[in-house]
Amino acid sequence: MFFLTYLRRELRRRARQATFIALGLALGVGLVVTVAAASSGVKKAQGTVLASLYGVGTDVAVNGGDPGQPTVPAQPPAPVPGKTVNNLTPVYGSVKESKVTDVAGLHDVTSAVGVLSLSLQSITFHVGAPTLTSLAIDGVEPGHDALGPLSGATLTSGRMFTSADSDAPVAVVDANYAKSHSLHVGSAIPIDGDTFTVIGIVSQAQQVGGTPTDVYLPLAQAQTLSTTGYGPQTNDVNTIYLTAASAADVTAVHKEITALLPGAAVTTQSSLASEVTGSLSTASRLVNELGKWLSILVLIAAFALACLLTMAAVNRRARELGTLKAIGWRSRRVISQVLGESVAVGIGGALAGVGLGYAGVAIIAALAPSLPATVPVNTGNSVGHVQSASAGSSLGGNTTTRVLHVPLHASVSVEALILAVALAIFGGLLAGVFASWRIARLQPVDALAQVA
Repeated sequence: MFFLTYLRRELRRRARQATFIALGLALGVGLVVTVAAASSGVKKAQGTVLASLYGVGTDVAVNGGDPGQPTVPAQPPAPVPGKTVNNLTPVYGSVKESKVTDVAGLHDVTSAVGVLSLSLQSITFHVGAPTLTSLAIDGVEPGHDALGPLSGATLTSGRMFTSADSDAPVAVVDANYAKSHSLHVGSAIPIDGDTFTVIGIVSQAQQVGGTPTDVYLPLAQAQTLSTTGYGPQTNDVNTIYLTAASAADVTAVHKEITALLPGAAVTTQSSLASEVTGSLSTASRLVNELGKWLSILVLIAAFALACLLTMAAVNRRARELGTLKAIGWRSRRVISQVLGESVAVGIGGALAGVGLGYAGVAIIAALAPSLPATVPVNTGNSVGHVQSASAGSSLGGNTTTRVLHVPLHASVSVEALILAVALAIFGGLLAGVFASWRIARLQPVDALAQVA
């Protein structure tokens, strides 16, 4: 009890100095919290971009690259007004479905799924200019929604695919596509001469490469659709999504897949991130490099200030502390009292620093503009006068770029708060340790000399 009473009295007596030290620590801690929150916001923004390019939960994606040019008739049929011509083309080159099992069996791979991405281009001829419509189709493995293009989708009505749907003419459609085409669960969709029944409707985030996939089909159904000019896609996929055992294994997985599929294009999150340029990339470098070093420098300055001021306070209290030793206080007791005061100041700095950090986050939220990110976008391949476009993927194929404006949402994590409080208390303890060194050398005769 006496310890706390003495501590409270000494802090109140030197309130100005204690406040000054606490504010110095708070400035460093607040900057750490703000930089950590900004870094978290930038990482989330990057994650939004990469998830659109790549797929939720995916560590590595493999595709067959450019599917090449299709075989087209030497004498294409003459356009007939009112007639619609369909071109159903794969987005990427083919990979045998058996390779999915080979990839899943690699040492550092935990799971893998195959997807067949198709683009249906329909030209309706008129007296004037023809009308072009596009339908993005993904053939997915039923019952494997946790990985691949459906992993980030939210079911709004109906149900997802199950293993029983492998050979069924059923479809899951995007909510926006369903709304624009007046589709609901139970509706029929004609696709290149075949009819599919809608069993589910999903909501999907906007993709950086355009719009999300319009229609999902069971993989076997997508493989049996007509693919004029490219030959049948039976037992083929053109993208393999997989997860590695850990982030450290991604490089090893990349090498293993390159050896297994030498002609395929292998893409990792790091390689995709390196292709993203613009303000988002600049902000990431600023936060991760400049922000980190600025935080370190401010913390060093705050710690140095706390140490110097605490040492100066001990020098001014030499008479008081020496007298305590003279009346029987052991050095250990005097040191613990000063350390207690320093820790209390550190806790005060931590609380104030957390407040400053939240204020910095609020300022970022109010003033930070959206961050433009320039990303590669797959434009597909030319089929006659029809352009087949990729749906939300930039892996392989012919690419161009697109600018996406990503909002920055800075958020304070529990880990950042714990780190901030620990740093402030550490700063107080560090100042107390230097002061303790001075106290240990203090002799009662110093106090008596000053009293005289």
